[in-house]
Amino acid sequence: MSTSSTSNADGTDKGAGAAMRTPPIVSAQAWQAAREQLLVKEKAQTRARDALAAERRRMPWMAVEKRYAFDGPAGRASLLDLFEGRHQLIVYRAFFEPGVFGWPEHACRGCSMVADQVAHVAHLNARDTTLVFVSRAPQADIARLQARMGWDIPWFTLVDGFDADFGVHEWHGTNVFYRDDADRVFRTYFLDNRGDEQMGNTWNYLDITPLGRQEVWEDSPEGYPQTPTYKWWNWHDNYGAEATPDRRWVEVSDVGEAAFRNEQAGR
Repeated sequence: MSTSSTSNADGTDKGAGAAMRTPPIVSAQAWQAAREQLLVKEKAQTRARDALAAERRRMPWMAVEKRYAFDGPAGRASLLDLFEGRHQLIVYRAFFEPGVFGWPEHACRGCSMVADQVAHVAHLNARDTTLVFVSRAPQADIARLQARMGWDIPWFTLVDGFDADFGVHEWHGTNVFYRDDADRVFRTYFLDNRGDEQMGNTWNYLDITPLGRQEVWEDSPEGYPQTPTYKWWNWHDNYGAEATPDRRWVEVSDVGEAAFRNEQAGR
């Protein structure tokens, strides 16, 4: 058996040369039984996550009365401008500025890992949601970093006290805002620390927004926008071409959903 070592928080080896204690090797039947046993707990966790997201959609909102400014690729922008006409806005405070380890070639390693994991923003945009990153680096440096790292997330420069006012002046964090039809802006949610490490995929982002995934299965307050499950999914380069669900995809997803329901009923 090969040996392995792990590291302590300071980077030193932990148990260097010690034999790795692997789980038992079992038959296919025993493995399947173990998997089914664990699946019960995993499904409970999924249901708990859905319930937590439903509770999150019922959190009170905080009105944002102060005006904030940002520098962007097209010049000066307001917080309202960052929505790009959509109702929901997710703002991640990434550390890329003088004084941050890696400057000026790189942003913070943790923030860079977050950026590397962000799914194509077209899927969020299709759910009336905009995602942006903000940092204190000038736009020229941000553009250079994005080109080098292959990131196309909208990225703005902080020029005032937005970061201090919303709890992200000394550490990273994700704020969520909602814009109503009267252009009033509200802060609806915030997460940081280990809460940020799960972010990046479309579903986790939507689950922290006030409107959620906007699918009919969700437990949302009355009057919230909801559409049939799966039907809005699209190729990321095709949302503009097909504003309504494609008929063929509706047929395919209906068959798949029916098969899933039948499987669940048989368990």
